[in-house]
Amino acid sequence: MEPAAKTTPEPSGGRMARYSGEVVYIYAFDVAYDLSRKPITELLGRPVAQFVVDSSKRSPRHLFFYKPQMVRLPPLERIGPHGPVRVERVVKILPVGAISITIRVPFSVAKVEDLVDYHDLEFSNGVLQEEVRHLAEELRRELAPYFVRPVPHLAPEEAYTVFCIQSPLTSGEGKPLSCEKWLAGQRREVASLLTQEPDIDHLSKQEAEESTHRYLSYYENDLVVVDWDAALIIDEPGHFDETLYVMELANLQLAELEAYDRILDDALERSYRDLSGQRARTRRDILRELRDIRIDLARFNDELSNITKFFGDWHLARIYENVCARFHLADWHGSINRKLGTLDDIYQLLKQDQDTRWMLILECTIVLLFIIDLIMLFLGLKK
Repeated sequence: MEPAAKTTPEPSGGRMARYSGEVVYIYAFDVAYDLSRKPITELLGRPVAQFVVDSSKRSPRHLFFYKPQMVRLPPLERIGPHGPVRVERVVKILPVGAISITIRVPFSVAKVEDLVDYHDLEFSNGVLQEEVRHLAEELRRELAPYFVRPVPHLAPEEAYTVFCIQSPLTSGEGKPLSCEKWLAGQRREVASLLTQEPDIDHLSKQEAEESTHRYLSYYENDLVVVDWDAALIIDEPGHFDETLYVMELANLQLAELEAYDRILDDALERSYRDLSGQRARTRRDILRELRDIRIDLARFNDELSNITKFFGDWHLARIYENVCARFHLADWHGSINRKLGTLDDIYQLLKQDQDTRWMLILECTIVLLFIIDLIMLFLGLKK
C-alpha cells in the first residue's frame, strides 16, 4: 500500500475567501477663524442634525463625544475601479472654523492588494478628490454668513483613508480566523495597502513591520492598524463609526494645527520685517496683532481640546493616542508653542521698548519743565 499523502495545514493567518466592506475617505478643511453661534438649520437643501455616535457593546453607558452639526447628503451613483458603486457623503461642521467631509465607498475584493486602487479613487467621470474640493467650495459659500474671519482661499485639504473590512474573518473553508493571527500572515499585504505600494515584492520587511506595528485589538474579531496616510479597521459593520469618528477628530486637529502654524509663520515674518527697519506699521499695530494672536491661540487650544472629549472608553482612547502619534500631533503642538514663545518674546521686547520710550519722554518732559521754570525764575518772570 502507498503511504497516505501528507496534507499541509492551513496557516493560522490564511487568506479569506473574499473581503467586503467600505473605504472611508476623510477630508478636513479649515474655512474660518470661528463660527457664529447662530443655529444652522439647512445646508445645501438638506436639514442639519446633530451627529450621534452609535454605542457598541464595548462602550460605557455615557459617552463624552463632542457632537458637531452634520448633514447627510444624497448618495451618488458612480463607476469605480471594480464596477458601479453607491457613494455616501456626510458633512460635519465644527465650531473651530472647520468642516469635515467623509465619503463612503463600498467594496468587495478577492485580495487585500486589490484595495490599493482605492487610494486615489477615480470614477469614470472624474476624480474623487476634485469632487470633494468642489463640494467644500459650495459649503464655504453657503456657510459664509456664519463665518467669523473666513480664510481668503481654501487651503489644501488634510485627507485620510480608512479601509473598513467586515468581520468575522473566515477562511476559504469557512473556518473563523483570529484578526491578530490573520495580520501576522498578511503583514506584507496590509503594509502594501497602507503605503499604497502596488508591488508587494518590492516592499522590504522593515517597511512592512514599520507600517503595521501600530495595531490594536479588543476582541478576537476586531483589529485597527494605523499608519500615516491610511488605516485598516476590521470589525462588525455596526462598530465602525466610533473608531472612524476618533480618526476624523485627529485628522481635523492636524488640519487646524497646520492652519495655525501657517498663521504663526506669517505673523513671525511680518514681525521680523518690522523689527528689521522695514516697518510698514506702527508699534501699536504690531503689539495689537501679537496680543490678538496670543488670545487666539489660547482659545484655539481650548476649542481643540473640547472637541476630543471622548474619555470613558479606554480602547478608543488608545486608538486616538496611536493616531496622534502617527500624525505627530505632539510635534505640531510643540512647534506652535515654540513659535508662540518667539512671538511672545517679540511682544515683550516691543512692549519694553515702548515703555522705555514713554519713560524717556516723561523724563524729558520733566527736565524741560524744570528748565522752563529756571528760565522764568532767572528772568524774573516768576513772582
